[in-house]
This record gives sequence, C-alpha cells and structure tokens, in this order.
Amino acid sequence: MKIGWIGVGNMGKPMAKNLQKFASEFTVNDLNQESAIDILEDGGSWADSPKKCAQGKDLVFMCLPMPEDVEKVALGENGILSGVNKNTIVIDSSTNSLAMVKKLNSEFNKHDISFMDCPVSGGVTGAIDRDLCVMVGGEEDLYNQHSSAFEAIGDKVIYCGPTGSGTICKLSHNLFSAMLMNITSEVLSSGVKAGMDLGTLLTAISKCASGKNPPLENWINSTQNDFAADEYSFFLELGAKDVKLACEMGRENNVPMDMANIAEQNMIEAMNKGWGKKNAGIIRKLIANKAGIDFDYCPGGFA
Repeated sequence: MKIGWIGVGNMGKPMAKNLQKFASEFTVNDLNQESAIDILEDGGSWADSPKKCAQGKDLVFMCLPMPEDVEKVALGENGILSGVNKNTIVIDSSTNSLAMVKKLNSEFNKHDISFMDCPVSGGVTGAIDRDLCVMVGGEEDLYNQHSSAFEAIGDKVIYCGPTGSGTICKLSHNLFSAMLMNITSEVLSSGVKAGMDLGTLLTAISKCASGKNPPLENWINSTQNDFAADEYSFFLELGAKDVKLACEMGRENNVPMDMANIAEQNMIEAMNKGWGKKNAGIIRKLIANKAGIDFDYCPGGFA
C-alpha cells in the first residue's frame, strides 16, 4: 500500500515509523526534513510539499499541531487537495477542531475524495510502543477496508461513526482528562490544607466507593435510568449535605473551591426539584437536561 505522511513531530514521527512498516511505499513531508532522516534511512521517500506527498497514494495521513496547520496543508497552495486523485483517502490524525474537520470533509467531498479523521490518545511513549487508542471517523466501509493501517498505528482501534466522530471522542476525552486533573487537585488541596498528609489522603480516597473504581466503569456497566432509590441507595439529600460540608471545610481553610462550588449549586438545584429521596446519581439527569438531552442509561450515586 502506498502511503503519504505529513507531520513528523513528537507524536507524528513514531506513528509514521510504525505505519512505515505496514506500507509498501512510504513518503513523508514536514517543514523540517532533518526530522525525517531515520524514516528516509529506513526506505522512505521525501516529498518537498504536501501536494507531492499525496500524489499517487492510497492513503495520506496528516499529524499536525493546530487546526490552521491542517487547513493549510490540506487546502493551501501546494496542499494535499491539489495532489490527490479520487482513489486517495485523506486521513487527519491531528487533534483538530470539529469545525475544521467538517470543513475539510466538505471540501474534499466536493472533489469526490474521501476524508476521515483518526485522532489518537496515549502520548509520545504510546506512539512509540504502538500503545494508542485510535478513534476513527468516516465511512464504515472505508474503515473496514483499511482497519489494518489504523492497527499499525495503535493497538486499540475504535470505529466511532461518520467523519468527525473520532474528533468528538478525542476532544471529549481530553476535556474529561483536564476536568479530572482540576477536580482531583482541588479535592486533594482542600484535604491537605485541612490537615491531612497527602499520602494518607490518597490512600483513603482510593479505597472508598468512587476512588477504588475507574471513573467510567459504573457508566459502562449500568442499566439504570430512573434513579429510584431503595434501602441500599445513597440519597441525593445525603450527597448534597456531604458536598455542602466539604465546601465549608474548604472555605474555612481559604481554599478556592471552583469545581466543588459548581457541584454544590447543582445539588441545590436538584434538591429544589424534590429529588432528595432519589438516588444521588440523579445529578447526572440534571446536567443532561441542561444540555437538552437524555442519557439512555446512567449509573446511580456514590457513598
């Protein structure tokens, strides 16, 4: 299979090197040719423009830093669009904006050229070791035809849906990661400033109900959607009380409780709906309703 690869930065280079093993012909382009020396030494070819990198290829991948970089490489002067034919599939493995992915998909489709997105997660070490989650968006038939190329990049390949679906999953993951970092840092800062040493605090939280399980495990395994409480439930009114007390502890010690205050306000709003005797997890329903959606299912509360 003839493959072109554009962008050999910290993530792009190890991904390209793994994909090169899969390709029968491999061509690379970057702003800095020196960054591709080892790829060229392993039999790769150099192209001095995205246009030339794309010519005559079955697949052309991009892995670039910013949405404007992707747009320039794809649609700009001597860009991919000016070099591909209708048999080429253009694939963006950058972490791009959803708006840009939709724009590129529209522009390539005007020329009857297939466009897919496949952002990845796992970091530079994961890219080197092929320990990546590859989230693919595009026509399912094309995904099935070329799944082995995606598997050459990462060991956890997921078909997410139409073009743009991979980007939705990747951006959602990174937001999830950032919020977990903020929330965890806030909780631990509050506990330490209240008088606990960090090691003991981490051990205690990690052995409690929410701390001991991966954060999405109860969502994946749940079939509940009505939040009806029984004798084993942790009621919303108890959760609201506990969050209130935790926020008060933070305020007593002059800890900014940005995330916690939002959680407390959501708890108060849910209590005002008369949900105090519901499973505490009903807070998820409140947040979904604010977004104008319904979850098909979601887990219960916490304790």
